[in-house]
Amino acid sequence: MKENTGKLEHYALSHWPDADHVASKMQKLVDAPLLHIKPEAMKRYLAYFDEKCARSKQMIEEAKEYIPGGVQHNLAFNYPFPLAMEKAEGAYLYDVDGNRYVDYLQAGGPTMLGSNYPGINEAAEKVLKENGAVIGLFNEYEMKLAKIIHENMPWVERYRSLASGTESDMVAIRIARTFTGKANIVKEGGAYHGWSDQLVYSLHIPYTGRFEAHGIPKECTAHTQEFYPGNIDSLRKILEENENNGGTAAVLLEPFGPECGTRVAHRDFCAKVRQLCDEFGALLIFDEVVTAFRAGPGGAQGYLNVRPDLTVFGKIVSGGFPMAGGVGGRADIMDSIAAGVAGGAAKAYVGGTLSANPLTCATGYYAIKEIVEKDAAKIAGEQGDKLTQGIQKLIDRYHLPFVAWNFGSIIHFEVSGVMYLSVQDPDIMKKLPERYANIKAFGAAMTANGVITLAGSRIYTSMADNDETLKATLDAFDEVFSNIEVE
Repeated sequence: MKENTGKLEHYALSHWPDADHVASKMQKLVDAPLLHIKPEAMKRYLAYFDEKCARSKQMIEEAKEYIPGGVQHNLAFNYPFPLAMEKAEGAYLYDVDGNRYVDYLQAGGPTMLGSNYPGINEAAEKVLKENGAVIGLFNEYEMKLAKIIHENMPWVERYRSLASGTESDMVAIRIARTFTGKANIVKEGGAYHGWSDQLVYSLHIPYTGRFEAHGIPKECTAHTQEFYPGNIDSLRKILEENENNGGTAAVLLEPFGPECGTRVAHRDFCAKVRQLCDEFGALLIFDEVVTAFRAGPGGAQGYLNVRPDLTVFGKIVSGGFPMAGGVGGRADIMDSIAAGVAGGAAKAYVGGTLSANPLTCATGYYAIKEIVEKDAAKIAGEQGDKLTQGIQKLIDRYHLPFVAWNFGSIIHFEVSGVMYLSVQDPDIMKKLPERYANIKAFGAAMTANGVITLAGSRIYTSMADNDETLKATLDAFDEVFSNIEVE
């Protein structure tokens, strides 16, 4: 098996966050009273939406008559109301009222090159003209996409295209169970791996279990377990207990980055997990929906030089176009997938009428090719470093307890620490809505100042960012931080 050790100078991460330092600051943040934006400033920020976003408000009100909540995507449920966008270009979004925003949502992370990238659009136009979006039979871009993923992430020996990250995580655990003959899946508490029945378990906050599993029978999560983020002893305990209960099919985790990045693990954590999986005969699944190619050409696994058995991909494998995701890994494990409808040895049944369509395979191939050739991960990571350093300077200037750190182009900034709350806190049910409302207000304040973040607590930089976008962003942070009530 080939190694996955690309040169680290092409990766987004210039450093690894100090896990203990971040944990200490986060604990102080959640132990301290919430800091709010001054009422007069918040009133001014909210007035922006009424005065400058009238068409968005009208459109969303009409949409509520036909769509639950007025929008189709969870990322769009923003306070005080969702904005309707009509244009995306590079580092910017433009709403229907003509307002421009620096875009740090970047479609949830996959548009590493910036939104509406011309080269990808040209590829899409060519495929649509020649094939249409879907043909149902083999197209050369299926092979080109699988090949370029393997060339950059050699531990992905076989690759199967799917339609979303949620579907890809679902398929990964089905493959693991088929290959190992075991049922138990162990995930990192608080991490998000899509919304399939088996994985809506301990989302956002560790040990919340089935708190958000409405409409999901208990049987669906009967074999889903969790360990405390970054705690190797917690994982070992679960694996040991499972030895008397059928063993463990797989350990599923994000190597670093988005949801799990709220609780920073030490840099050697994934290597230790690899060792435990080998010891207990469990497969290691890396969810790289966000980190694949955003972390660097070889993904998080290449940066860490830790081999997963299976890797889960998201919209990066379509260049941000819809209907994209996938699973890849060791050839013998991936051969557990049923290839067509046939009898014989037990195989994991996998479908997907729109999977591997020519449009998304082509845009994915050209996006990855461009990301690697343009060194996009490194450029976006450099912008992430600059922005994080600038945010930290402002935090220090205003003597705020807020916390900022980054994994290259994945930036965390915490003003309330809502996902750092503990289920052992007797007041957690009171604190959850208060602290969630706090980040919603902060996100609205940033939007009113021309910057769109992910849920008021995360930023994805891209190759399209530059000194102009960073200055506008830091000016917005400065404006909002200057209006925080400090006791």
